[in-house]
Amino acid sequence: MPERFTETMRAASEPVWSHAVQHRFVNELFAGAVPDTVMARYLIQDHRFLDSFLVLLGAVLASADTFAARLRFGRFIGTVSAEENTYFLPAFEALGVTETRRAADPDTQPTIGFKAIMREAADTRSYAAALSVLVVAEWLYLDWASRAPQPLPNNFVHAEWITLHDNPNFRGFVDFLRTELDRVGPAHADLCRDFISRAVALELSFFEAAYTT
Repeated sequence: MPERFTETMRAASEPVWSHAVQHRFVNELFAGAVPDTVMARYLIQDHRFLDSFLVLLGAVLASADTFAARLRFGRFIGTVSAEENTYFLPAFEALGVTETRRAADPDTQPTIGFKAIMREAADTRSYAAALSVLVVAEWLYLDWASRAPQPLPNNFVHAEWITLHDNPNFRGFVDFLRTELDRVGPAHADLCRDFISRAVALELSFFEAAYTT
């Protein structure tokens, strides 16, 4: 049985993928040991993606070639749009991050890069290209979150960030994304490989940036 296209693409991104999912940030998160200053920097930057992420999701929905897929993306867009109130705002409050600080902190280079690649993929109007960036953004997070030892940290800021990226609904969505890319990706392999390798590199540099002031 031939290897799944998404597995081949992930393997092609090594060793960067493994460096990301085993990053210091991930290990400290599992231990509940991420310093508040680092977690605040990380979440401020991560929250900046929401607008570009919705652009990417809209492009995936618009370029999907089946009604079933469009329905699935529509439901996910609703979930993502609600996450700000259920996780980010309480987390910012717990970390003492004011709205002024959230607005004032400049984008890091990885944040600028992520916003750009999401919009670049959306602008291609290619389902395979947009899926490639989305698969990295979601699957890489499931990969590290699924490695979390039990019990999870006591601090909800750490524990819920893990749970958001490893729960039955999220696992099901990642499997759906991979299945879709397995189906449409092989006809656009070079395009997919390019977007995936750049997105994985950005994931690693995003973790790194949380530790640099």
